[in-house]
This record gives sequence, C-alpha cells and structure tokens, in this order.
Amino acid sequence: MDQTDGVDSFRSMRSTPFALVGVVLLMSLFAMSAAAEDWQADLRHSLQSIDDEYPGELGVFVHDLESNRTVSLRADESWYLASTIKVPVAMAVMEAVDRKELTLDTEVELESTDFVDGAGETNWKSPGDKVTVRYLFEQMLIHSDNTATDVLIRVVGKDAVNDLIAAITEGGIGEITSLADVRRYAYSRFHERAMDLSSDDMFTIKKAGAGSNRVQALAKVLDVEPGDFQVPDLDAAFDRYYDSGLNSGRLDDFSRVFEALATNQVLSETSHRHILSLLEKIETGDNRIQAGLPEHVSFAHKTGTQHRRACNIGLAMAGDHPGVIIAACGRNTADLGASEKAFRQVGEAVTDTGVFGDD
Repeated sequence: MDQTDGVDSFRSMRSTPFALVGVVLLMSLFAMSAAAEDWQADLRHSLQSIDDEYPGELGVFVHDLESNRTVSLRADESWYLASTIKVPVAMAVMEAVDRKELTLDTEVELESTDFVDGAGETNWKSPGDKVTVRYLFEQMLIHSDNTATDVLIRVVGKDAVNDLIAAITEGGIGEITSLADVRRYAYSRFHERAMDLSSDDMFTIKKAGAGSNRVQALAKVLDVEPGDFQVPDLDAAFDRYYDSGLNSGRLDDFSRVFEALATNQVLSETSHRHILSLLEKIETGDNRIQAGLPEHVSFAHKTGTQHRRACNIGLAMAGDHPGVIIAACGRNTADLGASEKAFRQVGEAVTDTGVFGDD
C-alpha cells in the first residue's frame, strides 16, 4: 500500500460517523453477552438432564472465576459435605503454620480417642506413636484419612476450623465437627447414650457390617434392646442427623472455600500452593468430576462419601485461566456408582461449554 492509499484509508476512518462506531461496539458487546448467556443456558439444560436420570437428588454449583458467571442446580439448598470439610481443616492447619504456631515437621502423639474408622494408614499405628503434622496432612487430603483429620482438628482446635469457615463464607455452613462425632451424632438418633461411644466401640460397630447387622451391634455395645431405639434403621438415623445441619452447607457458599484458595485470600503463597498441590494428588476421586475433564485440565479437589450421600468439590485449572469451581453433591441414593457417573457427567458438561479452551 503506497502513502496515498494510507492517507485515503485514514480519511475514510475519520469520515466514519461516531454513531456507527458506537453501534458496532454495542453489537459486539451484545454478541459477547449472548454467547455467555448461551453458555449458562446450555449448562443448565445439561445439568437438568443429568439430574433427571439420577436416582436421587443432585446439587451442582459451577463458578467461572474468569467471567464471574455461575450456574446452579439446587446450590442454595443445604447439602451434607462429608469429607470435603477436610479442606477448611487443612486451611486452618496452614494458618497455624503461617502464624508459626507449629510447622509441618511438628510431632504429634496419637491418643486412644483419636482413632476413627475409614481409609488411610494412621489406623495402622497405636496410641503413643508420634507422627508429624506433614504426615497427618498428607494422609487427610490425599487418602481422606479420618483419624489423621481428627488429630489435626485436635491440634488446631475445632473453633479455629469453624472461625475460618465463618470468615470465608456468608453463614451458609453449619458447624464442623470431628469425624468421630459424626458417628456419635448419627448413632445418637437411635439412643442418646451413643454420644458416649469410644473409638473401640465405633470400630466394633463398623466391623459388624451394614444395615441391620450394624444396628444390632450398636444395641449390643450400648447394652440396650433394639426395641428401645427411637428410629428403626440406619436410613432414618442418618436422615435425622443430616437434618441437624452439622457438617452441611450450601454449595454456592461452601465453594467460597475453593475461591479463597484460588485467589489466595487467606494463606501465605507457600501454604496455599501446598494445599492445592496435594488436592491435585488425591486418590479417591478418579471416577468422579475429574473423569469428565480434559487431560490438560488440573483438578484440585476433595471427595466425600457418607450414608446415602456423596460429594466432589474442586478447582479446575487450565493454562492462564484463573479456574472454574465445580461442586457436585448427591443425596437419597445408596448407589455410589450412580453418583460417580453423575459427577463425571457434570465434568463433561462443564467441558462442553468450551470454558477450558483447547489443550
């Protein structure tokens, strides 16, 4: 293009009415807004289809931190959070590390009251054994170890965990208890004396199996007749426990915990990166949301499973994108496979929006 052509082009641009330029800009903004609304509408439709096929009830909250757009399915209702509460426990521990009240190498002596049934290696140890905070921390997050969690709650204090939750959320989260107390509160729906169950008692009850066998074992441990129980079975006992609101919360509110991790609102840079790195290594969620995400997307998340309840909540990250929080919980079904399938489909539905771009 010679100099004359350049001048003519410049004169042409100058002669373009400002009103036309404004119209073009507005049309572009409207197009971007419409595309975003289509993204949200399409995802809502997909989530509803997943929920229609699910044998129980599904709750989902998706928050794109880049656009600040959200999509919700029953996210404003209270959901039992199960082991996903181990994330705020981890944050409370790292707050104490940041304050130099302890270090990851601090040794903790295990007590007989610390032991809780569940996954992880801490139950292979004995009262009096010493382990580091680092060991407990990794067992809690990577392997969802209940005993490690309760030891850490003892170390930092239950109030520290609940104060952290209160500071991050807007009050939509019920009280966080120890994992041993989850069992005590649930079994106390049968009989109030269950609040005094020891660690050994709870292991005995767990070993009896599920259903009526566990109820019979509870009666034997409490030295009462099953006819004295206030509820007929585990379903009724746990339903009453879930109604208490303990360890429960709105998904849109609890997701703020992961937003605080993503934006580093609470912890030092080293501490928040340490938590996210461990949440990317968890070994309990391969068949849940992560299974529906592209390979180039990392997922820092936590799973939770309890009687007729399941959850998976995390932060999906790709490239320079600040992240997408994906929270999914299911209730009122004993079919864990159905819950895992639904969670995987949620991951696929979020992926289909194109929010993660290309690998």
